[in-house]
Amino acid sequence: MSTKYVRRFDSTDRLLHGFLMLSFLGLAATGLPLIFADQEWARRMAALLGSFEVAGWLHRVSASILITVFAVHLFRLARRLLGGDWGLLWGPRSMVPQPRDVREAVQHVKWFLGRGTRPRFDRYTYWEKFDYWAVFWGMGIIGASGLLLWFPVFFARFVPGWVFNVALLVHSEEALLAVGFIFTMHFFNGHLRPEKFPMDRVIFTGRVSLEELEEERPDEFARLRDTVGLDAVTVTPPEPWVVRLGTVVGTVAVTVGLILVSLILYAVFG
Repeated sequence: MSTKYVRRFDSTDRLLHGFLMLSFLGLAATGLPLIFADQEWARRMAALLGSFEVAGWLHRVSASILITVFAVHLFRLARRLLGGDWGLLWGPRSMVPQPRDVREAVQHVKWFLGRGTRPRFDRYTYWEKFDYWAVFWGMGIIGASGLLLWFPVFFARFVPGWVFNVALLVHSEEALLAVGFIFTMHFFNGHLRPEKFPMDRVIFTGRVSLEELEEERPDEFARLRDTVGLDAVTVTPPEPWVVRLGTVVGTVAVTVGLILVSLILYAVFG
């Protein structure tokens, strides 16, 4: 294994993702007992948290963290765009869906079925873009409906009463969809698929080896090699303690997430 690595995420990216993980797990763990309050497991979970009132308070604390993360992310995007970084809107460094994503998705399915070669991915794959926009869209819907429910007296000055009933329905159903998606599809794509199992530590270390980059994202590898040169982008390997910390945090997150998904399935189908 080469000791040469490429930086994939900077320290701010990793810090924001850490708070995103913390807030999302907190929202899921405190919100599910409120949604399924008639279930025995929900009452026990609320008791472990202190009470349903404490669960609600922790839910709002987690929501505040998530809103802050979302606001900081939007600020960073706006600052880069105002600075002339138009690559955020199109091209290989953009999270905006593009025609090549459709072609790569079709080619990927053919590869799964043994009817073609594996796509030559660049910096972001089609499923990573899907993950990103699913969370981005969900934050807007869940956040807006949650604020209505959090400050009903204030918003009642501007909207009719039936809006709060709709907000409650939208907030709970969209939250269940988000929890189910993150703790199944995102966890599988990011951590549990065979080539990454038991987890991909890049979001914790911020670095990926040149061998892994060339194997998984050959177009990005070739682009970096042919433009700035690989020596210009290589960095030192991640510190061992960072790898260990990422392993512990990732294991806890995946375990808690899978338990919460199991409780949702039990509540819905049990």
